[in-house]
Amino acid sequence: MTIATKINAFMEKSSWIRKMFEEGARLKAQHGADKVFDFSLGNPNLPPPESFNQTLQEVVVTCGPDGHCYMPQAGYPQVCRSIATYLSEEQGVAVSEADVLMTCGAAGALNVILKTLIDPGDEVIVPTPCFVEYNFYVDNHGGRLKMVPTRSNFDLDLDALAVAIGAKTKAVLINSPNNPTGRIYSREALDALGELLQRKSAELDRTIYLLSDEPYRKIVFGGVEVPSVFTAYQDSILATSYSKDLSIPGERIGFAAVNPQATHHRDLLAGMTLANRILGFVNAPALMQRVVSCLQGQSVDIGAYKHKRDLLCDGLAAAGYEFETPAGAFYLFPRTPIADDVAFVRALQEELILVVPGSGFAGPGHFRIAFCVEDTVIVNALAGFKRVMDKFK
Repeated sequence: MTIATKINAFMEKSSWIRKMFEEGARLKAQHGADKVFDFSLGNPNLPPPESFNQTLQEVVVTCGPDGHCYMPQAGYPQVCRSIATYLSEEQGVAVSEADVLMTCGAAGALNVILKTLIDPGDEVIVPTPCFVEYNFYVDNHGGRLKMVPTRSNFDLDLDALAVAIGAKTKAVLINSPNNPTGRIYSREALDALGELLQRKSAELDRTIYLLSDEPYRKIVFGGVEVPSVFTAYQDSILATSYSKDLSIPGERIGFAAVNPQATHHRDLLAGMTLANRILGFVNAPALMQRVVSCLQGQSVDIGAYKHKRDLLCDGLAAAGYEFETPAGAFYLFPRTPIADDVAFVRALQEELILVVPGSGFAGPGHFRIAFCVEDTVIVNALAGFKRVMDKFK
């Protein structure tokens, strides 16, 4: 075989999201783009805020002759400083520029963190349903992803997490607001998780890290708070990006930040800075670093996503679907009326509706709808959603 056996196997079970996206391209070519209702990919459909466009133009004009050169591997000091100032308020902990590492998006940040932490055979625990790529990220660095189901409403099951933590556990990875469920873990849940990890770290005589993947932090509805992981647990590291809140996923810009109170703070930052280079990222994009440093706290119009959520939830509820209304992100994760979520998704596909089966997120019996689409896509798809539900009642 020409390619690696492992990669060949990964290709065989590759992301359902991409499979459905590719199927969407085929159906659009066959039926016309306006006849296909594609909810498969979490690709923001809102334009970046005007402040992004203005700042980008200013940075291009003023960056100077050395503006596209290598910089310190952790990122431009002034950029890290700007982010640290904002994080200090957001996280409720005094964060300095030395705690921040600029990365190629949240995916880059997670791979840098995992490369730094994982020895071969180490386990990373993740509550499910979860983002499908986590398994590949952990495998990249010789680790094993251990999945622990959440409760029926997608809240953390702390008893199940306690049972899952063992001698090989290196980290627990959470994602809040969550992809695919939109669940935001409460302050009480995070504090209890922090207490659990502190107790287990002492029992096992090894530091168990809490990793928080937060690219949807600003996409929340109804004034709901996304609590700070830094105040919940000292050995915590966050990874995030500007892909979703500024609608710039193609620019690949994000950062990792280490809790300044972390036990091995200096070693973590040194290891992550090295990993950023040797993984081939080298450094985060220079131009985008300077742009986002001026846009801390800004985002697209979150009210537009809330409108899409409500439009979809009202229509599906009227059609008989059952779901937990998402508090954040731009996904809905309804239950399927039959056990076979893949079969149900295929039935929706016959109506030219493209969604992703929940089993692809380790959440069988559900399916994911990415509602970051034009309002007309939602409205025009509702009749098809109802026809499919009626078939299975």
